[in-house]
Amino acid sequence: MIETYRPEADRCLSAARMGGLVIAAAQGDGTPQTLAIGVDAAGTTLDADTLFMGASLTKLATALAILRLADVGALALDDSLSAHLPDAEAAQPDVTLRRILSHSAGLPVDVRPDRVPYRLGLNWPSLAAACLAQPAVVAPGTLVQYGNHGYGLAAVLIERISGMPFAAALQDLVLGPLHIEGYLGVEPPRAPALLADVRGNNPPELAPFNSAFYRSLALPWAGLVTTATGFLALVRAFAGRPAGFVSAQLLAEARRSQTVGLPGGSGPPLWYTDCPWGLGPDIYGVKQPHWSPPNAAPESFGHAGASGCIAWHDPASDRSYAIMGTRTAANGWLLRHAPALGAALLVTEGTLQGSATNRPPTRADPASA
Repeated sequence: MIETYRPEADRCLSAARMGGLVIAAAQGDGTPQTLAIGVDAAGTTLDADTLFMGASLTKLATALAILRLADVGALALDDSLSAHLPDAEAAQPDVTLRRILSHSAGLPVDVRPDRVPYRLGLNWPSLAAACLAQPAVVAPGTLVQYGNHGYGLAAVLIERISGMPFAAALQDLVLGPLHIEGYLGVEPPRAPALLADVRGNNPPELAPFNSAFYRSLALPWAGLVTTATGFLALVRAFAGRPAGFVSAQLLAEARRSQTVGLPGGSGPPLWYTDCPWGLGPDIYGVKQPHWSPPNAAPESFGHAGASGCIAWHDPASDRSYAIMGTRTAANGWLLRHAPALGAALLVTEGTLQGSATNRPPTRADPASA
């Protein structure tokens, strides 16, 4: 039973000073199982159907949309950006889709805030225009600079090829075929989990992750709302489940490091002399420190999100999991405490049969910590 993993989940909650979490996990082709513990920052009880703002786990979905278009010949990974977005300031000859998906295209971390101030009235079309107007900042293929700008350009490209707004294209290409209940740019039918420790000086109606305004932006790098099982489905798609969703050849490319020998990361302490990255997924390699489990294979892959979540797959054990927390990653819990929980989920002696209903955490609940 997935309840086997509850002690380690409780330890993670206590160490993170967090009110609750939901885990979704699967072995091989098996049916995903869930474990829901505790409450969100508003005191709402979590369950398997609780929706979460997945932050950068959204990038896995955006990358899958590009791979699906490549499979049908609508684009090629080594196409230059100029072949599809000639009006993009970043459209240098060596800026390719392969490099964009692996964060090695020389692009800046984010769009310039002075071009698109974070305030009421901001929307995805304005952000898309800002992405097009922003040039590369270093030579392509020299550095892994994790960021959002490239995935914004990928979304604009998807819009032009599909003829649909990005949110609709993502539903058509990824969420629908994977049977994911997902929302991008629209308010979901039930409130997502309220997250604790959202930092910054924004008023509540503009709060990142927690506000309807933030969700309305349809960010292709950070705006997807779905369940723990939905995020698990994204990382499992890179592992070839379901078969045929993306061709085996493209999946092998997606899971292979595209950045061998390149330094980089997102910034200290997540900055490495060799920073492997695939076509969407972060690859463990020998990165330290990192949020992947210490017992995971070097070729294990997935993604983490600043809202306090991670989705990971380990080919050696053929296990996948998603951990959705109710506290943002701002205090470092995702890096310090989630790896031990992930390590427990990868132990092959454990079982992933059955699902667990919510029970209160076995400690004083720090939902407001």
